[in-house]
Amino acid sequence: MINFYNFYWYDPLLQNLTFPKIKLDCHTMNSLTKKLLTVIVHCLTLSSLTVSTFIYADSSDKTLATISTSMGNIKLELFTSKAPTTVANFIKYAESGFFNGTIFHRVIPNFMIQAGGFDSNLAKKSTEAPIKNEANPFVPNRRGTIAMARTSAPNSATSQFFINVIDNSNLNKSSSNAGYAVFSKVLEGMIVADQMSSVKTGIQNQMRDVPLDPIIINSVQISYPKVETTTNKSN
Repeated sequence: MINFYNFYWYDPLLQNLTFPKIKLDCHTMNSLTKKLLTVIVHCLTLSSLTVSTFIYADSSDKTLATISTSMGNIKLELFTSKAPTTVANFIKYAESGFFNGTIFHRVIPNFMIQAGGFDSNLAKKSTEAPIKNEANPFVPNRRGTIAMARTSAPNSATSQFFINVIDNSNLNKSSSNAGYAVFSKVLEGMIVADQMSSVKTGIQNQMRDVPLDPIIINSVQISYPKVETTTNKSN
């Protein structure tokens, strides 16, 4: 037995008019419900994408870094409040020109790409003193984030950094793990990082996972938030 639902179109302004009774069976109701839900989902998705676009488009209040490489550019947002010491350290190296001519010397597919310590001849560069590990369990090593590379000693990071090409939860800070300090995320150019992670690698100078064709960092440019200035006009 099919249940029917009766609907009457009602408008107070036209209440003296007579409208025909419309009968819809369950199948029709389910079809209409699905179509309505589809429309709602599409609207919410469009709204979310629109908001996201505006959020990323307005970068005037963020400190940014653009890594120019032989394979393309990667634009970063630096976490100045979440990892202030680490960001200041990265900016110091960048603005001194330290990274110019260095390479991505360690590339592991489905893991990360590492740079910031060796020149194109695989000669290790001299660095400043190590910095404090600012790893934070609430700033995890997710895909597209950038973290400081270090030795087994937690507070040993200097100039080397890596870009996570997947979520690497094993690198996060926990009660049993000092973790790796995340200090940035990719805003533009993640496709470049993905392409880097898939290049052919080998053993060179007793180092593993070295790209056979060098991936060179040409420069790292820092952009600071725009400061609005106001001029007081006297009458």
